[in-house]
Amino acid sequence: MPPMSAPDPLHLLQHVFGYHAFRGEQAAIVEHLIGGGDALVLMPTGGGKSLCYQIPALARAGCGVVVSPLIALMQDQVDQLKELGVAAAFLNSTLDQDESRAVEQAFVAGELDLLYVAPERLTTPRFLSLLKRAPIALFAIDEAHCVSQWGHDFRPEYLALSVLADEYPGIPRIALTATADHATRAEIIDKLRLASASQFVSSFDRPNLRYTIVEKKTSKDQLLTFLRREHEGDSGIVYCLSRKRVEATAEWLRSKEIKALPYHAGLDAEVRTRNQTTFLREEGVVMVATIAFGMGINKPDVRFVAHLDLPKSIENYYQETGRGGRDGLPANAWLAYGLNDVIQLTGMIESSGAPEEQKDVERRKLEAMLGLCEATACRRQTLLGYFGEEAKPCGNCDNCLNPPQLTEMTEAARKALSCVYRTGNRFGVGHLVDVLQGKLTPKVRDCFHEKISTFGIGKDLDEASWRAVFRQLLARGALRVSPDGHGGLELSDAAKPILRGEVPLFRRARVEKFHYHDKNADFASASDRALWQALRACRKRLADEQNVPAYVIFGDATLKEMVHLRPADHYEFGRLTGVGDRKLEKYGDDFLAVIHASN
Repeated sequence: MPPMSAPDPLHLLQHVFGYHAFRGEQAAIVEHLIGGGDALVLMPTGGGKSLCYQIPALARAGCGVVVSPLIALMQDQVDQLKELGVAAAFLNSTLDQDESRAVEQAFVAGELDLLYVAPERLTTPRFLSLLKRAPIALFAIDEAHCVSQWGHDFRPEYLALSVLADEYPGIPRIALTATADHATRAEIIDKLRLASASQFVSSFDRPNLRYTIVEKKTSKDQLLTFLRREHEGDSGIVYCLSRKRVEATAEWLRSKEIKALPYHAGLDAEVRTRNQTTFLREEGVVMVATIAFGMGINKPDVRFVAHLDLPKSIENYYQETGRGGRDGLPANAWLAYGLNDVIQLTGMIESSGAPEEQKDVERRKLEAMLGLCEATACRRQTLLGYFGEEAKPCGNCDNCLNPPQLTEMTEAARKALSCVYRTGNRFGVGHLVDVLQGKLTPKVRDCFHEKISTFGIGKDLDEASWRAVFRQLLARGALRVSPDGHGGLELSDAAKPILRGEVPLFRRARVEKFHYHDKNADFASASDRALWQALRACRKRLADEQNVPAYVIFGDATLKEMVHLRPADHYEFGRLTGVGDRKLEKYGDDFLAVIHASN
């Protein structure tokens, strides 16, 4: 460790964490916090948020107290910090009484650099009394968007964190999140009492992520094709809306010889913990999960995040896809969506019992998410535009790589809207399509809908095309799902200009293409590929010996640098990204021996 007398931040970055230089606004944030200022930091997942408070905690006198909402995240970060030689600990429900007491004693004695605690623990009288007796360097509030009452991850215990502003006005506070629109940002500032804090807002762009959004046909088969063509043997996450779908999908993938595990809140806690540990520590595991899984998961080598159901909002989608490619290497964000997703999510909003004002916010967020799915322009432009950021076409999303063909659908849209009106603004898509196609189903007969003017006027389009028309009308806000909870559609005011023919509409059509990634293409020769496998085997052995995930030893990006640069001695090895003084001393000989054996 560097000497205790005011260590230089760049020295800490290089010698403790093993990075050559700060990125983006990291240096400015670190300097501001070391100087005693408060900060609100918006930075994308994988952008290096943790360093923004970890380095100031090491540079300032006392211990940095980090508020973190998930046990898994605390344990993961503490494991990694200990590997770097940092005195870090956590207090949570996994510790017994003696273990908790030992951590508390070390905290009060000033023996810790960083202490991770859950928000509900921090605000207990016992912990607040500990804070009065311990030397505090700073407070870091991670996942700060959890304070937003109408946000996608609201945690009521976050509201009590305003106590830090009252009780410790002289200690710097930093709130961090990867996901916050302007309204959420304002809530964070208000609820956490950060009105005078400096704001550091980085780009929300994750250029290493490739966004692909496809229409549902047979979603499990589409997922399997995606996995086999692009991600054979990779670690990844598959999100589903319901627990039942999670378990069925995981079982089905295992039947196709893919190492898949389920995760949702209804599973036994021991099973959830075991599955999560397997995902973190083994390679090539696919976690099939509800959104109960993921926030704070620090696994850097997640190569894909797939959604089998439509997320509730763009914030959810951004947060969940952000768990892919944290190491900066290429990763895929793949989503399959359908009209039934919109109807199901709308039904959940309407039946939630939430105040009408909150329901209205959730409806608008869902409309924006559907708009992203139906967009014909660059996905990244649309996504970043939602967060108020301008961008040029990325050239690396499905719409850029495989532009959809646009078909005029204004007349079809008018027919669809007319059918909704003629049938009374209360029927679902399936029945509406039957009427448009002139199908004499029992329901059509019972409702006498064969007698209305829109019966049979849409025989020229197949069912999939009509569903695409209805999806586009929902995305444009011309239709909305009826609040009665039965999935019926009704007209909105935005339908009027379309019915009058004043607004043209286009339907997007595209043949799905896959972009096969040859993992061997990352290496120039067979000897490079052999060295890569040998280095991974060495990493796994060391990780197993210490009972930690492999990436805690070194991430894939560092191993690839070893392959490409082939360091010959400790000096050259120490110059690799991610190799600090402690890791150089601890692992240098092991990995250099593997490299020398390959030459």
